[in-house]
Amino acid sequence: MNFKFLNLNLNKILIITGAVMFVFVVIFVIWWNKEIVISNSIGIINKDEMSKSSITGLDCSGADVRSIAIMLASDPEARPLSGISQADLVFEMPVDPTGITRFLAIFQCEKPKEIGSVRSARSDFIPLAAGFKAIYAHWGGEHDALEKLDGRIVDNIDALKYEGETFYRKSGIRPPHNGFTNFDLLTKKAQDLRYDFQSNFSGYPHQKEESKKNLSNLTGQVSINYPGTHAVVWTYDLETNLYSRFRNGSGEIDKNNGQMVKASVVAVMNTTSKFLKEQYISVNVSGSGTAQIYQNGSIINSKWEKNVSQLDSKLYFYDGSGKEIQFVPGKIWVEILTR
Repeated sequence: MNFKFLNLNLNKILIITGAVMFVFVVIFVIWWNKEIVISNSIGIINKDEMSKSSITGLDCSGADVRSIAIMLASDPEARPLSGISQADLVFEMPVDPTGITRFLAIFQCEKPKEIGSVRSARSDFIPLAAGFKAIYAHWGGEHDALEKLDGRIVDNIDALKYEGETFYRKSGIRPPHNGFTNFDLLTKKAQDLRYDFQSNFSGYPHQKEESKKNLSNLTGQVSINYPGTHAVVWTYDLETNLYSRFRNGSGEIDKNNGQMVKASVVAVMNTTSKFLKEQYISVNVSGSGTAQIYQNGSIINSKWEKNVSQLDSKLYFYDGSGKEIQFVPGKIWVEILTR
């Protein structure tokens, strides 16, 4: 028997078998990776691969979903507010000659079980909501604002049209502070109205690494001089790198969870306003002006800018060199001061 011949054939068989197995392994790896891509495309996402919110820079399961911007009361009678701690970003702005303020709370990542009290639309808040490409939710509004909204200037959900369906009144609370809703009800109504749910907001840049803090230059308190019971103070906690919100000397509490309202970034926008008529002023939220950004316990003197001719243009914040400021990941509050 020719053992040399058998040995050569055996070697050929082993080589061929190895090559076939290698091809199968390559095909399997390609197929496996393709399955992972397909799974991710339909929403099965590994927790480590969760998308980041374009607003806060934090993990967000709804990062690709359009946000909802909701008008909320600031009046002492409406405190504590429901859902306010879960907003990704909040604007506070004076709405009348005495300095009474109102909120525009933007929700995307968290879905409060209750949100309120919901208040009326004001024209000056419409460009802010539009800048985030958000759906604007409100309870009626002043004449000029309603005229614009009824003309479909932005997608909106008005409680005057959907009370008892999407919005509801709570007993034991005096009107007009007894109007409430929740994220699920608003989402259902937006679906009924066939609004687009894809987020088109370009987002804010965020710091990828924690900045080193200058302990000799920490700004431990931010005072916002709104009048009377609307006066706001934010206090900085070095350990958590967060700012806690106080109004009229008391901590701002969310009625839903009993937690203090906190933010990673407090931005102060300085702008102008003019008197319109009794109980109404007009605030400039488009154009440009100075701003102060508080984060990491420090202050950054900056400039805000929003295109006057484009309603849905983004609100930008620039540093002294003209570069867009990178925010600390986390919730943002924008306090608007007028003169």
